[in-house]
Amino acid sequence: MILKTENLSHRYSSSWAIRDINIEIAEHGIIGLLGSNGAGKSTTMNIICGTLNQTEGNVYINGIDARKDPEAAKREIGFLPQTPPLYTDLTIDEYLTYCANLRLIEKHKIKPAVEEVKERCGIAHFSSRLIKNLSGGYRQRVGIAQSIIHKPKLVVMDEPTNGLDPNQLIEARKLIREISQEHTVLLSSHILSEINLLCREIIMVESGRIVFSDTMEAFNNYSKASTVLVTLENPPSKEDLQQVKGVSSVEFLTPTQVRIYYDGDPDIRERLVTASVQYGWRLTEIGFDKGLLDDIFKQLSSQHA
Repeated sequence: MILKTENLSHRYSSSWAIRDINIEIAEHGIIGLLGSNGAGKSTTMNIICGTLNQTEGNVYINGIDARKDPEAAKREIGFLPQTPPLYTDLTIDEYLTYCANLRLIEKHKIKPAVEEVKERCGIAHFSSRLIKNLSGGYRQRVGIAQSIIHKPKLVVMDEPTNGLDPNQLIEARKLIREISQEHTVLLSSHILSEINLLCREIIMVESGRIVFSDTMEAFNNYSKASTVLVTLENPPSKEDLQQVKGVSSVEFLTPTQVRIYYDGDPDIRERLVTASVQYGWRLTEIGFDKGLLDDIFKQLSSQHA
């Protein structure tokens, strides 16, 4: 097991932040840790990474008991907190060299390690630039670089795409996918769409407990769609759309993107495509909308109460 937790629990004062968190991860890829704000994600990750001592339970990193041998366990972990731990008055080279020393990389291997990780993260051309003069997207790349410089088995990322603009998001997702080819990535987010795009498996935490743990496909099958999102280059009126059998109401999100509420009939997409061709609506995109994350949380939480 690359990561295994047994009955992991932690209490702040008199309140339990997490209770009986059991996780087993045995292969490379991206595993999503999903939960609303305050659900217990950060507490779980901080314990796994050794920055917080749990009240109860055990953590094993690549078979190493993190409590009995924390130094050896931490050699197998890379951590990217929600706010990257950057020293902004250093250059990229200075900062990554400092991180390599912290990770106890052998002196003669530090320079090659720094060069390799700069290339992997696409920051080599800014080697001598002060970190404070980098954009948000490149600062995030530097944060990712420090988390993998020692080639850990497990890389833990807390909200790694938070605050990035659309172009930076695309680049960050691409980099995370590339890293997951050689490392196991545990990625935390409260945004369902982000987890859906990146992860093969999902662990959902709510009120400090795991309420769902399975593949992304199983999760998508669980969350029943109630609306359809369509893009129409020549959209009709709401009234015309509501004439399609099964459509209950219509909401225009933009002049061309429409959220269509329907009665659960699985043939709704076929009907909309047929109507688009018949009436010249020029439909270019259509997909089920899985609904709000809070709604899914409520469904899962009520089943595991």
